[in-house]
Amino acid sequence: MNAREVALNILNEVYTQQAYANISLSRHLQKNQLSDQDRRFITELVYGTVKAGDTLLWILKKFVNRPLNKIEPTIINILRLGIYQIVFMDKIPESAACNEAVNLAKKYSNQGSAKFVNGVLRNLIRQPEKYAMPTGNKASELAIREQHPLWLVKKFIHTFGSEAAIKLCQFNNTNAPLVLRTNTLKTTRQELITELINAGCEVIPSKLAPEGIICKTHTSLNQLAPLQNGFAQVQDESSMLVAHVVDPKPNEFIIDTCSAPGGKTTHMATLMQNKGKIIACDIYEHKLKLIQDNANRLGINIIEPKLLDAREIGNQYKNQADKVLVDAPCSGMGVLRRKPDSRWNKTAEIFEKLPPLQLAILESAARAVKPQGVLVYSTCTIMPQENIEIINQFLAKHPDFVLEDIRKYLPFKTKSKEKTLQLMPYKDNTDGFFIARMYKKV
Repeated sequence: MNAREVALNILNEVYTQQAYANISLSRHLQKNQLSDQDRRFITELVYGTVKAGDTLLWILKKFVNRPLNKIEPTIINILRLGIYQIVFMDKIPESAACNEAVNLAKKYSNQGSAKFVNGVLRNLIRQPEKYAMPTGNKASELAIREQHPLWLVKKFIHTFGSEAAIKLCQFNNTNAPLVLRTNTLKTTRQELITELINAGCEVIPSKLAPEGIICKTHTSLNQLAPLQNGFAQVQDESSMLVAHVVDPKPNEFIIDTCSAPGGKTTHMATLMQNKGKIIACDIYEHKLKLIQDNANRLGINIIEPKLLDAREIGNQYKNQADKVLVDAPCSGMGVLRRKPDSRWNKTAEIFEKLPPLQLAILESAARAVKPQGVLVYSTCTIMPQENIEIINQFLAKHPDFVLEDIRKYLPFKTKSKEKTLQLMPYKDNTDGFFIARMYKKV
């Protein structure tokens, strides 16, 4: 099975079985014996095609007279792949993209479909002026050009302004690097860097997180020994800042309210030198296994995974925890470049449903904090209604909590004068993240 066929099978799962692109990609890369070059090519094909989303269909409609829902889903996906290569991949010969698409159509459909695919793609190659991208900055033009749903572009423009919305969309279309967190229970960052270089990776140290390593190139994660042996954890550098803001100490009792898959939980455990206790909560049993598996691999034994709705934590652990982390369920608007299908799977209603849940979890978590304890709230979104507005609502109702200045807990210097931290992807060249730290007076 060649690279394009593997990519097609993944796209079929994404578009007909509602599979997550990253999970389906990972599974197919594992089960097929592929060269590193093919793995990279498949990843680019899948992520690029899924990210481009409706923009590819907008192009396709320029060359197809019939309604797209009258065309076999597999043929639509073959055309998606072909269009993406021809329009967006400079190093792929147009003839190769077309010919391979025709071969896939023959294998997965019939000769008639193959002729149809050939005709569409040949016309596309001959008439690039028909799909020239709109150059204006209206929301509808930006949505097509920058490959985002129209409702989301409107939301970005309304919240951040046109110029920032353009930069944000463009950043979301870039490829996110693999970032590793050094497991300081087993090694140092410099020792891990040396080991990764010896394993054939090109890496640089993170400037934001003292444990972070950015991998510019790397081998298959399944073959990356430092990761498999527990010397590292996959975690973006902005996410690593959360544990530093919690500032956990050895022998403390900490609750992580929404813990899976355990990146921040295990990071806190390492900062505690694997001494003390962390209750790691989630509402899905299969996700608790992910937390335990990560803890086992990293050599951590102070984490207790617990099946518990975060809204019940305050009742079960009232005034017991030294520190409580609420890494709240959110829209994920800060990590859209890492999740190529995420932008297309969400609707505007998410911003109505999530804030009440986020506030409810934060209020439950607050009840679990002991006097003079700490409550930290974080999200991987950039939207104010999920971040600073939640904090302001909470503090207005809870005068026993005081917002602390986050800057003294960050492992890097920031020019911001805000007490909270809001990382913006296009400004900070990392995932978008929000963190606030509060102290309970009595």
